[in-house]
Amino acid sequence: MTRLKKNSLKRLPEEGGFRPTSRTYSKFNRIDGRHPFQKATKDSFVAYRARVRHGGEVVAFNFDLAREMGLIPKNHPNVMTDELKDAILDTFAIVIINEYDQINNIEYPKEDIKPHFYMATRYLQLQHPNKQGKTSGDGRSIWNGYLESKNGIWDISSCGTGATCLSPATHIQKKFFQTGDPSISYGCGYAELDEGVSTLFFSEILHKNQVTTERVLGILKFPDGFAITIRAHNNLLRPSHMFNHLKQGNLEALKMVVDYYIERQEKNGVWTDMPREKNKRYDKFLEKQTEVFAKTAAKFEDEYIFCWLDWDGDNVLMDGGIIDYGSVRQFGLFHSEYRFDDNDRYSTSITEQKNKAKYTVQNFAQIVDFLKTGERKPLKEFAQTGWSNEFDRVFEMSKLKNLLYKIGFNKETRDALVDKHYELVKDFQKVFSYFERAKSVAGPKEVNDGITWDAIFCMRDILRELPQLYLSRGESISREEFIEILKSSYALEEDLALSSYRKKRVDEFQVLYWQLIKAGATIKKSTINTVLLDITMRSSVINKYDRVTGDSITTITNMLMEKIDKMAPEKLYRLLHNFSEYQNLDPDTDKNLDKNQWRKSQLMRGFLKVVREYREGL
Repeated sequence: MTRLKKNSLKRLPEEGGFRPTSRTYSKFNRIDGRHPFQKATKDSFVAYRARVRHGGEVVAFNFDLAREMGLIPKNHPNVMTDELKDAILDTFAIVIINEYDQINNIEYPKEDIKPHFYMATRYLQLQHPNKQGKTSGDGRSIWNGYLESKNGIWDISSCGTGATCLSPATHIQKKFFQTGDPSISYGCGYAELDEGVSTLFFSEILHKNQVTTERVLGILKFPDGFAITIRAHNNLLRPSHMFNHLKQGNLEALKMVVDYYIERQEKNGVWTDMPREKNKRYDKFLEKQTEVFAKTAAKFEDEYIFCWLDWDGDNVLMDGGIIDYGSVRQFGLFHSEYRFDDNDRYSTSITEQKNKAKYTVQNFAQIVDFLKTGERKPLKEFAQTGWSNEFDRVFEMSKLKNLLYKIGFNKETRDALVDKHYELVKDFQKVFSYFERAKSVAGPKEVNDGITWDAIFCMRDILRELPQLYLSRGESISREEFIEILKSSYALEEDLALSSYRKKRVDEFQVLYWQLIKAGATIKKSTINTVLLDITMRSSVINKYDRVTGDSITTITNMLMEKIDKMAPEKLYRLLHNFSEYQNLDPDTDKNLDKNQWRKSQLMRGFLKVVREYREGL
């Protein structure tokens, strides 16, 4: 690990009075492969020794996240010192010594071999031949360890650290692969640089918008063109870390993982009301996971986030956090028929994610009963037990409050509207959904990574513009103007026809919207104009014209890849920070933007142009 010489630290530019010492980067030394999961569980990981991977460069470092984790001091400037670079490379520039290496007796310099074992965790994966999780898990990733600081406990993992025995390729082709084997793509164990850059930007933007996600701490690049993406989150366990033991009927291992997860949530202060009696703890675990996945499914649906939830619980964390951004999308419109083409099958759609989340909770219900009784009953027996009604209730309430949030009401008013005017909110949700889900007469079509059916109305536009027009005019707008504001670039002329039915829906939308405004004014004991003004301000942020989509992130990543070889980590960080702050759509937080960079940076202006161009896309 990094050992700083007494006089080796360079003097940094004056910035907040910061002066590094020999202890400034000492917390990197704690990240050495060891993790409490290794001692707390069994049959849950494969242990690997690791060796130094030479020639690495630090391409990106998330100073904000590092400070939040307590990995660097709070007053550390956004500067990549030589010592910080060395600490990052010493800690994270590694590659595992895998089965291929061992079978072929490949020797490495002793000084390059790390002292502790790292783990590739086992979990259930849909694409594996074995559907019980006996062969699946981290195929090209390892857990670097964890960091415990004043800001909680953080799990840290890296993608691109070598081919493990848990990748699909190993078991489909029934052989171990040498790390970097060019004959196999995913199974080679390495990761692409553009994958890491895309994940860095996308995850940070979603994090700023209160979407739970793992985040990128840093990216390393190597002479062969491959990269390592370093990721962090307070708890990196997935449902699939439990589902493999459930499917195998391994009660002892399952109990260990569930107990470990509950204790970690308590240690991080996420769960503060857990009972002490074991069975009651498991019941509470099910209650909390039901709430988490109901709210997550509602959030994904309302924010147009495609995350490919499926039965194996592999694509999200236990807390509903997003991982693995390879197929993640955020749509500009409610493209509810989009499906990702994964070669041998199509993915779920956005609207199907609710039932997939519900099925995930059904597995949790089976787990809890198994832990309490010692008998693994058939999964179908848990389809309509108490958790199911609770899931539906939480999902519905979350959807209603999410819609009121998008309109622009603050939390206090949202809660009161749902409590006192439930039917009114439900009625508005129905007519809102009519426009949101309207699709083009052109029908389904292929896109470069799947299939879709174009949505034709942009709900963000009408929610942003309507309160401003009402405030200035004091009355509803014409049906024709309503459709003109609402229409998207995907809409054909015949898609926009004002049939008698659609005229009724336009009128109904505006009548119910006005009723919500009046109800909000009564709740706040305020005037209608005051409420409209507040909603105008909030909605203009929430429903910003230029919001990123998956397509825009892909295009921005391609732009960055053309310049990244000559870009210092500090510059990439500034781009990340400013762009994610610009895309922060929370009206209740202050934005920390460097306006000079927007004026001076041609690349940043290019980002904005891309976002506007793809604002309605996939």
